[in-house]
Amino acid sequence: MPYTNLFSLQEKVIIVTGGTGVLGEAFIRGIHEAGGSVVILGRNQEEGEARAEELRAAGGQAIFAKADVLNEADLIAARDLTLQTYGRIDGLVNGAGGNLAGAVIQPDQNLFDMDLPALRQAFELNLFGTLQPTLIFGKWIAESERGGSIVNISSMAAQSAITRVLGYSMAKGSVDNFTRWMSVELAQRYGDKVRMNAIAPGFFITHQNRDLLTNQDGSYTTRGAAVIRNTPYQRFGKPDELIGALVWLLSDASAFVSGEIVSVDGGFSVFSGV
Repeated sequence: MPYTNLFSLQEKVIIVTGGTGVLGEAFIRGIHEAGGSVVILGRNQEEGEARAEELRAAGGQAIFAKADVLNEADLIAARDLTLQTYGRIDGLVNGAGGNLAGAVIQPDQNLFDMDLPALRQAFELNLFGTLQPTLIFGKWIAESERGGSIVNISSMAAQSAITRVLGYSMAKGSVDNFTRWMSVELAQRYGDKVRMNAIAPGFFITHQNRDLLTNQDGSYTTRGAAVIRNTPYQRFGKPDELIGALVWLLSDASAFVSGEIVSVDGGFSVFSGV
């Protein structure tokens, strides 16, 4: 294949869970711009339908399927809709996830008085919300003639101790472990047909963390300032800056890459603070 075509997603159908979120919007747009057909999964039907229509208006192929990543029946229905519409699945982006207020350990909270139900909920959303779509969509990818690529979304919280976000950190650490484990099992059972990798974003402003990192006037909170201080680029990431890594991992350009956790973080993960 010519070098210029390696990064193309032409004739590839990619499912994106969490496609109605802030980062999900960048994911679906990047896949569209690389020539791929997009299946947007999310719980916000109005937003999902609007995003699919926007891509279609721009000349792309896109559909929306309302689905909760923890609901097996929703995912099966989304798989069936995808196959009815396009006849194949070539990739999966496990973009659904996020933090929950009850799973955050506040500075003035008794350390031994954690909200265990909330921690379990955060763990289920981020880990099993990655695992369950992989089982349902990944099975079709693995057993198809074409094979394909699965990309999970990790976090800086999986790589070092970030205060407060215990539930989220444990879950994302497990996502990293699952990514490595599953990549090996896939290779041993299906050869090079299916690869699994993950992207570990640095700090990006989303609906969930905006109030933790920035004040209403746009200035940094104490926590936001600490993040900037420990990010060599001295700024937060822009969602579009995740697109290059995502397209690479979904495209044939990464055909010999599996089990990797790719940091897109402005240097946060390698900076010692000195």
